[in-house]
Amino acid sequence: MNKSDLIDAVSAQTDVSKAQTGEALEALIDAITKAVTGGETVQLIGFGSFSSGARAARTGRNPQTGAEIKIPASKTVKFTAGKAFKDAVNSSKKK
Repeated sequence: MNKSDLIDAVSAQTDVSKAQTGEALEALIDAITKAVTGGETVQLIGFGSFSSGARAARTGRNPQTGAEIKIPASKTVKFTAGKAFKDAVNSSKKK
């Protein structure tokens, strides 16, 4: 499912126009992005949590040449699925 499919599904389920649903989805994504960028954790009970983390600098290897390379420290985004979401995924039957 891509963004357009998600907008279509939410719009159909809520009887709200696709344009308004798209704007709401964009606003949601923007709010989550701003909060996590600012160091906050966004918790959606039953769904999951978005947060940021730190990845330390380390030494890696170029897979083509085998030469050592320095990988700089960076920030990363973490998503931790909530219990209800995990349970829904685990209880669904494979098709």
